[in-house]
Amino acid sequence: MLSRVRVWLNRTYAENVFFMDQLRRNPSDRAVEIHATHGDPDSPVLAAADTADLEPEGLSPAGYVEYALDQCVRRGIDVFVPRLHQAAIVAHRAEFAAAGTALLAPTREAVAVFEDKATAYEAVRSVGVPVPPWWRVRTADELLAAVGELEAAGYTPCVKPAAGAGGVGFRMVTRAPFSLANLAGFPSPYVQLDLVVEALRRADEQVDWLVMPRLEQPEVSVDCLTGPDNRLRLAVGRTKNGRRRGFTLDERWLAPARLIVEGFGVHHLSNIQFRMLGDRPVLLDVNTRPSGGLHQLALCGVNAPWAAVQLALGEEPGVIEPPFLGQDYTVVSAPRPVGPASVPRQREAGITLPAVPAQAGSAVAALPL
Repeated sequence: MLSRVRVWLNRTYAENVFFMDQLRRNPSDRAVEIHATHGDPDSPVLAAADTADLEPEGLSPAGYVEYALDQCVRRGIDVFVPRLHQAAIVAHRAEFAAAGTALLAPTREAVAVFEDKATAYEAVRSVGVPVPPWWRVRTADELLAAVGELEAAGYTPCVKPAAGAGGVGFRMVTRAPFSLANLAGFPSPYVQLDLVVEALRRADEQVDWLVMPRLEQPEVSVDCLTGPDNRLRLAVGRTKNGRRRGFTLDERWLAPARLIVEGFGVHHLSNIQFRMLGDRPVLLDVNTRPSGGLHQLALCGVNAPWAAVQLALGEEPGVIEPPFLGQDYTVVSAPRPVGPASVPRQREAGITLPAVPAQAGSAVAALPL
């Protein structure tokens, strides 16, 4: 009988409760035990895990690596899926391997390329992947010059941090003056150029932003699974156009994603995002981690989390072709239990957990982080 697999997810997105569900419902009927850590005691991933710990706050990246190695040894972790401090963790891959833990994460070099969007755009452009025009700005004068060039070309300028994830810090820039209309209804993604310039001139330090045109829908996120041999095992595009979601295997999206993951060592699970600039797709972002919506591939008959764990363990899942593409859908919120507010509940040591039988279909929902 195959031994159970222990998987650890650190400070991950709340949507990854579905990632955990899919690991337990794996088609190999393998028993899986899941460990989770988070800084928020109310994170649903803690309640969904078999064992859980609250993470210490204020650790440096080096300190976090020490904490992570200790977790892997104490918990007997077979596969670690790092989100927080991914760059520092993959730099110590050999130490985790010596502790008996495989990292489900890309190479150190790939993480370094794609944690900075400007570096990423330069890199992928060199291998023929189309990127939008962009300017890296640190001062008010650089911002004004970039916005002026985009406006002259007929684009709506946008600004976002050069490093970051999840759309944090993204704003569209407008010259319309601030008015009471800005205080009506929901907050707007638009920000007044004069207010941004004033804030920059008052700031004590430089910013590190990218200025680029607003890209149009559809947005296509290509979920990829790539082996340490740089060969792609799975690529499925998830489309988003307003509220409507769907799936695609169109090579307009898959071909550039394949170039990126195979060419830059983006091993294991990743997510490559594209949007439209005029009538052509261009790269939006490269996420060197599983996407929050990865579980939605279950609607295509694919269990990507389990295939990734197999690959991390040295087991070959082969090239995975979706048996079908699911129908269009939308994403809604659903209730999910949370754990006690003090200490997360732990399973008793030594109990072998049975596998959860695979199910033909599953409900898809999303929870906020």
